[in-house]
Amino acid sequence: MIRKLYIFAVLLAGLTGPAFADIRIVVPAHDIARGDVIADSDLTFGSFTGPALMSGTVTNIDALKGMEARRMLRAGQAVSATDVRHPVLVTRGQTITMTFEAPGVNLTAMGRALGEGGIGDSVTVQNPASFRMITAIVTGPGTVRATGAISNGSAANGAPLNQLTARK
Repeated sequence: MIRKLYIFAVLLAGLTGPAFADIRIVVPAHDIARGDVIADSDLTFGSFTGPALMSGTVTNIDALKGMEARRMLRAGQAVSATDVRHPVLVTRGQTITMTFEAPGVNLTAMGRALGEGGIGDSVTVQNPASFRMITAIVTGPGTVRATGAISNGSAANGAPLNQLTARK
């Protein structure tokens, strides 16, 4: 009986000991304000225990370099992938250049952004001539690439082709 109690005590002690190792993650070296673009000098490494971390915690400096803070990032605290985004290159209400490319045809038109986004983000764009809305991908400052196909004499954004400038 005493032997069984001793084995139980040893097993219990093993279960209550440290179950998780320290994990090295990326943390801000100083407070980073919302909207600031993150540089190498803004980051350092910190150690945290496994259960203290949430999913999506950034562990690689390259994943944060050049990103914009969505909220205030505190020095030494874990940074989640949802705390950052690509810098905003297209803002709501901005007049932007839309492009549509098909084999042998490159069309451009002006539009008005109905949302904001960074490189690779989808934004809704309104064609001011037809008031139709399309979804486009941000490709640079003030430029988007329209998705879709040309059909029935109109471009992907619904504008008649004569309202677009064709380039080859």
